[in-house]
Amino acid sequence: MTGELLDHPLITQRYFFPRPSALADPLWVDAGDVRLACHLHQVEGAARTLVLFPGNGEIVDDYLGDFVELIGRMGCSTFLVGYRGYGRSQGQPQLGRMLADVDSIVRVAGDPRRLIFFGRSVGSIFAIEAAARFPEAAGLVLESGIADVLERLLLRVDPEELGASPEALAGAVAERLDHRRKLARFPGPVLVMHTRHDGLVDVSHGERLYRWAAGKKQMEVFPRGDHNSIMAVNAREYFDLLERFVEELSC
Repeated sequence: MTGELLDHPLITQRYFFPRPSALADPLWVDAGDVRLACHLHQVEGAARTLVLFPGNGEIVDDYLGDFVELIGRMGCSTFLVGYRGYGRSQGQPQLGRMLADVDSIVRVAGDPRRLIFFGRSVGSIFAIEAAARFPEAAGLVLESGIADVLERLLLRVDPEELGASPEALAGAVAERLDHRRKLARFPGPVLVMHTRHDGLVDVSHGERLYRWAAGKKQMEVFPRGDHNSIMAVNAREYFDLLERFVEELSC
């Protein structure tokens, strides 16, 4: 019942914003009933691979070019995730099944001990899931992340529209999407980045994620930019911070 509720068509329609892609020669990940169109930017001799779970409405193509080049200069390969229904991936973006897809994605991305999970915005949901499933991972980065998934869902759907009571929806989210519990199970280093002026996902979400992280952790709240411009407006500081985080993983 939990999986069926999270996979309800109204959540798919109202919460996710997929876009098509012309991505050439994707790295296909078999995820049960669908194939996901991902991309690996391999850097020769790289000690780590950053696994990027993009934000809502974003696709693999958006990170080709400057992003993977900058990550490459840090000595990291980059594995770009294509969600169900996004880009050239098959299927529809169903939340419950997308959580389950994380296992297949990580197993293709490589040895978890060499992986850094990076979740931007809605991608934080899946990066946190990856960290909980693979606590031996090298690190976790959450940018403009979501602490309370139920809050975000209730902005777009009413439980009655799903044929469920408020208690049933809250229970389904608590069972599969308890970020506090998941972060408590991840002992590795965590970097949280947010902007003070995020009008879509309030900075309080980032503050909670930071507070819940169990291991070595750091948080940067940028005074400039908003939810969709945080990386561009703070590019130098943003990538310097990320590079220092990666360097410290090798110590």
